[in-house]
Amino acid sequence: MFLVLANLFWAGNYIFGKSIVDVMTPLQMTFSRWTIAVCLLFPIAQLIEKPDWRSVFKAWRLILILSVFGVIGYNFLLYEALRFTTSMNAALVNAMNPALIVLLSALVLRERISGKHGVGLLISLLGVLLVLTKGQLSQIIHIDYNEGDLLMLLAILVWSIYSILGRRMAGIPPIAGTAVTALFGLILLLPFAISFGGFNFPLTKETITGVLYMGIFPSVGSFIFWNASIRQIGASRAGIYLNLITVFTAIMSVIMGQTITWIQVLGGGLVFAGVYLTSRMKKPARSDTAAEKLEEQVTH
Repeated sequence: MFLVLANLFWAGNYIFGKSIVDVMTPLQMTFSRWTIAVCLLFPIAQLIEKPDWRSVFKAWRLILILSVFGVIGYNFLLYEALRFTTSMNAALVNAMNPALIVLLSALVLRERISGKHGVGLLISLLGVLLVLTKGQLSQIIHIDYNEGDLLMLLAILVWSIYSILGRRMAGIPPIAGTAVTALFGLILLLPFAISFGGFNFPLTKETITGVLYMGIFPSVGSFIFWNASIRQIGASRAGIYLNLITVFTAIMSVIMGQTITWIQVLGGGLVFAGVYLTSRMKKPARSDTAAEKLEEQVTH
């Protein structure tokens, strides 16, 4: 149930982000969301983990880099992408993230990709291309893509880099690490928020609801539920539940009156098939293998 709720909240991030992106800039959305999250993450970390905050802050160099990629880069690109594309398309492109992390791990960390993983990557890529080109693959050579879809591709690349770098955070309690990472991100964003009207947006019922949702549920709730779950069933088994993000986004999109084309359904199915093949790793002989550590950091 925790895994279902975690991915439901993440899916809602796409829906609520799309609903207020016309009245709030990506900078405003990112800053507001993590301001709320920081106010909640620190007391929750203290209550649950009781961390040694001094040792957490000693890793400030790595945390600073992770803030740039995870708190600022990914969220800003996600909300910027939602200005130009649908929440459904963004979720479909995001479904390729696990496969991209495996690919980058092979290139950067020299981890081996099996034939099954290679096939999964290709199938996922085909599915994403079908979504991006609306089934007209000839558009690939004409470079005629939706700007939002391309920004979403860049967003998952940034998140993949963040996930790989996050392996170095293995000795830091996850909630405390996220709290400090979000705090550093806010400090970096503050000058830009002041200079570019980060606090000047309409306080309507829609914006307040959207910001509160994004700050509480996907930023705090999903994170705690996710980590509570992997302690019970492990990262490998939990990873397949990430596909629920797109499923829930599709359901929410239909409820809110958006249409889904058969090309999106076909492309999404290929992405799921590719991610499924890529995720079917052999069980490691020891729990401290590189692959297991990477999977744990992806969940963080």
